Amino acid sequence: MEIAFGVRSDVGLVRTNNEDHFAVDPGLNLFILCDGMGGQAAGEVASRMGAEMILEHCREGRQNLRQGLEGPYHEEFSVQTNRLLSGIRISNKAIYEAANGSAATSGMGSTVVAVQVSGNVMSVAHVGDSRVYLFRNGELRQLTEDHSLVREQVRQGLISAEEAEHSELANVILRALGAEPTVVADLDELWVGAKDQILLCSDGLTRMVPDAQIAKLLATDQTPQEAADRLVESANESGGEDNTTVIVARLLPPARGWRRWLRFLKGGDRSWPK
Repeated sequence: MEIAFGVRSDVGLVRTNNEDHFAVDPGLNLFILCDGMGGQAAGEVASRMGAEMILEHCREGRQNLRQGLEGPYHEEFSVQTNRLLSGIRISNKAIYEAANGSAATSGMGSTVVAVQVSGNVMSVAHVGDSRVYLFRNGELRQLTEDHSLVREQVRQGLISAEEAEHSELANVILRALGAEPTVVADLDELWVGAKDQILLCSDGLTRMVPDAQIAKLLATDQTPQEAADRLVESANESGGEDNTTVIVARLLPPARGWRRWLRFLKGGDRSWPK
């Protein structure tokens, strides 16, 4: 499956440093986004460690996905999904050890969302409140469930979803890379097809831009990079209270006829065909 994608990361209008980090491997159809937390520059350290270690672990399994897997294997999921989980476990351990080994990085941690597409199967793994969405046939569907205090309160019926959106505790998360020696990641697998769009984003987007507006922007006739740019601009136009990072990936229909030759002559151009 060929995928066109666009990425944009922005510090926003309030923060002075960007604690988000992303990693992409087009050859593996792999997309990773982390949102760090911690004093000084520790959040930047944690998010970079998370994204780059998961990326490297997936690359190391290019020839043999089962090689070097960390922790128990989940039989209900594919080896590809288990590889993502293994990378999350490895990065969690490294961030936890680094956080406890230096006063400068004490308390650091990071969210993570990771997506990999193989054929028509998409693997999803996540920890924290960064999100993955699927946009299909004009409808936006949130694929991940926030590991946050307010979302847990919503699930328990203690507050409404609207109250959660405006709560002062909206940024309190219950799971993060590096918070504990081990971490529990949520996993999922979905069937995807041509023209589906996948959105990975930090909460800098979702706290500033409602889902209805996100869906409207993804529905426009623009490239994935243009969509990523416009989403970040919308977050800043609404206040830009946090760092905002988005990855927009669009699954392309099979190239036929002159389009196939055009991509070949361009060296594998990954832009969205008009």
